[in-house]
Amino acid sequence: MGLPVVHFEIIGSDPEGLQRYYGDLFGWTFEVGDTVSENVSQPGRYGFVSGETVQINGGIGGGDGFRPSVLFYVGVDDVEAALKRAEKLGGTRRMGPEGRAGALVVGHFTDPEGNLVGVAGSA
Repeated sequence: MGLPVVHFEIIGSDPEGLQRYYGDLFGWTFEVGDTVSENVSQPGRYGFVSGETVQINGGIGGGDGFRPSVLFYVGVDDVEAALKRAEKLGGTRRMGPEGRAGALVVGHFTDPEGNLVGVAGSA
């Protein structure tokens, strides 16, 4: 079995509106706070999906100047090594590693077709 998807994000220019939309649509509730990187969302506007029925970590964020996107993160042991491997296989690094070593570190890359994918784990 390969590495698991550990987190998803829905990003847009109106994160509060998106949180209301998905809250109404799926019954999700949100714990609003900050994310690991300001490249993902404006401070104080990122809402982590919360509640007893949550099966996978996720969040909705963004703000002024953020383009709409949906992104998933794959759990890796070493974010830098994963980004280097993605590049070696024909992908392009877009962000990272960013975050707090010993806590959570993230990175983004695009695959050879241009799809944005995230990796999350250690430094």
